[in-house]
Amino acid sequence: MGRRPRNYEEKLITPERAAELMEEGWKRADLHVHTTCSFDVLPVRDLHPESLYEKALKLGMDYITFTDHDTVEAYQILGLDREKLVPGVEMSVYDPEFAGHALHINVFELDREDFFELREIAEIEHDLKSFIKYLKRHKLPFIYNHPFWFEFHREPNPSAVPRLAKLFPVLEYNMNELKQKNELTIALAEKFGKGIAATTDTHSGRLGKVYTLAKGDDFKEFFGNIEKGRNYIVPEDLTRKLLIDEMNIWIDLIFEKSQKSSDIKSYLTGIKSLDAMVRISRSALLSCFPGLNRTTMSLLYMISNTGLPASFYLHSEKSFVKEIEKQIEIEKQK
Repeated sequence: MGRRPRNYEEKLITPERAAELMEEGWKRADLHVHTTCSFDVLPVRDLHPESLYEKALKLGMDYITFTDHDTVEAYQILGLDREKLVPGVEMSVYDPEFAGHALHINVFELDREDFFELREIAEIEHDLKSFIKYLKRHKLPFIYNHPFWFEFHREPNPSAVPRLAKLFPVLEYNMNELKQKNELTIALAEKFGKGIAATTDTHSGRLGKVYTLAKGDDFKEFFGNIEKGRNYIVPEDLTRKLLIDEMNIWIDLIFEKSQKSSDIKSYLTGIKSLDAMVRISRSALLSCFPGLNRTTMSLLYMISNTGLPASFYLHSEKSFVKEIEKQIEIEKQK
């Protein structure tokens, strides 16, 4: 069963309570942030590592980390001697034998040699157990990101998540997930005595909207307290309003702040309405006719603000949560 179960209800606090704790010396960090170095982030100045680093400083973050997808390019841009900066990366490990699906794992305090070693294990060996053994052997802090998120082009395997969660010291409470999914994650953390960290997983610059609080004069001590459950989280879940706000931010980034539309990377967010906006923005017609570009932007704002795309996405996610719960229950009865 693992370590003694914990009660996490008291760990979820308000920003007001967090401010009181910070006055008492508690540190805060958003441990899952993406920059333009990630393949699925728009190439805009506001999301460049330098801009996000300055934003994190202004917000008063005590530890600043960027966890781009399978790359440490942000640290080549920033260097490693910046105040409060902690190297990090989000690595995808597809282990068809043991896990049955891809996992996203945040790793911190790694160097370039660690990164290349881990990438080889992830991309060539496809061996989750070897990956985690390396992390433990080198004493690198790591988190199981959004445990109940699955790549939409692969077959999900929700029943394996409880077994996989046992391998990790900390599980993620993700702002971009439904409350029901985050509640399932907290239930796992409580059951197996794991730490829990709240993150934004932002791809649009909303760094620090949610965060984790713990004591620690350095990052290792800070993360160690999260592992031990000696921390608090200021959480938020994906709601209709939050999703509408996020879509409007994306419209602004795509049409107002991005470079020429032909420079926007081709990617899929998993949210059909956002993907449709990116495809529309890359249209040659919009590049040639600025007036049409403005009209299209206004139309997309109007569609977004109706809440229909957000409601449709949330409905599909809620249906999926019911399927996850059913599969987990079936696995328990075996």
